[in-house]
Amino acid sequence: MRLHVSWLMAGLSLLFLGCAGVSTQRAVAPAGQTPQRFHRFLARDIRYLFYLPQDYYQNRDQDYPLMLFLHGAGERGNTLDLVKKHGPPKLAAAGENFPFIIVSPQCREKTSWKARPLKKLLDQITRRYRVDRTRIYLTGLSMGGFGTWALAAAYPEYFAAMAPICGSGDPETAPRLTGIPVWAFHGAKDSVVPLENQQGMVDALKAAGGQVRFTIYPEAGHDSWTETYENPDLYTWFLSHRKSTQQPH
Repeated sequence: MRLHVSWLMAGLSLLFLGCAGVSTQRAVAPAGQTPQRFHRFLARDIRYLFYLPQDYYQNRDQDYPLMLFLHGAGERGNTLDLVKKHGPPKLAAAGENFPFIIVSPQCREKTSWKARPLKKLLDQITRRYRVDRTRIYLTGLSMGGFGTWALAAAYPEYFAAMAPICGSGDPETAPRLTGIPVWAFHGAKDSVVPLENQQGMVDALKAAGGQVRFTIYPEAGHDSWTETYENPDLYTWFLSHRKSTQQPH
C-alpha cells in the first residue's frame, strides 16, 4: 500500500510540474516568428508569438537580448495573428531581421495585462533559451504602454530598458523605476490617452531622479507607435543598455 501511495505522489508531482509549464525537454522553436503556448497550472494558457533571430541555432555559444512586446486593447482575443497588427511582431512577419529574441503575448478578450503571469512567462523562456539576462527589454503600446509601466514597477530589477508608447502609469511607483532607462513616446493630439497622462508619469520619474527621454509627435493622434517602431534608433537605444549585474530570476 505504501508503495502505491509513493508512486501516486510521484505521478502527481510530475503532473504538477508539467502543468506549471516546467519542462526538461529542449526548446525546438525554429528561427523566425512562430506561435507558442505557455501552459499554466490551474489557469488559462498564455498564447504568444515567439521570434528567434535567424542565426540563433548557428551561434550556439551566444546569448541573445530579449524584448517583451505588449499589444494594445484592439489586439485582444483568441486569434494570435491579431498581435501581428502593430509593432515588432508586424515587422518580423514582414521579414525584418531582429537581433533580439522577441516575446509577444496576447491578452484574452475583456482582460488587461497582469504583471505576475508575464513574469512567469519570461522566467520560463529565460530558462529554456539562451537569453542574455543583463539585456531584457520591455515595450508596449496603448494598453500595452500601461502594462509596460506597471510590469516594470512590479519587477524593476528585471529590465535593462523600457519604451512605453501612448500609455501611462502610477506616479507613486516612479521611485521604483529610477534604475531603468526609459524612452517614452506620445502623440500631442492623442484623444484616447491624453498626452498629460503620460507626461505626469514622465515628470514624476524625472523628479525621482530617473533616466527618462520623452518624444512627443506634434501632429500624431493615438497612433504614435508606427513611427516609433519603424525607427531603427529605438532598437539601437535598447541595445546600448544592460544591467550592470545579471539578476537572478
